[in-house]
Amino acid sequence: MRLCAWYLYGEKHRGYALNPVANFHLQNGSVLWRINWMGDSSPRGIGASCGMMVNYRYFLEETASNSALYLGSRQVRASEQVLALVAQFQQNSKL
Repeated sequence: MRLCAWYLYGEKHRGYALNPVANFHLQNGSVLWRINWMGDSSPRGIGASCGMMVNYRYFLEETASNSALYLGSRQVRASEQVLALVAQFQQNSKL
């Protein structure tokens, strides 16, 4: 879960999210909201994402500002759950 949070939040390509689905949602103003352990337990879900599923949440009154923040300064808006997982990853990582 921590590695997944870091991959979606912290891994970048030219400053933007490395994951194309994350990049799409973040460009459109979403918040990286929740990571669900075994959210997709189908064989394809296990193979593609170890069964994890991600929720992106759109707060309509914030989509324009979130999109501008991401596109302008490449900052990802994320929930407390995701930020806590990122912090745990950073504390324990040797990367």
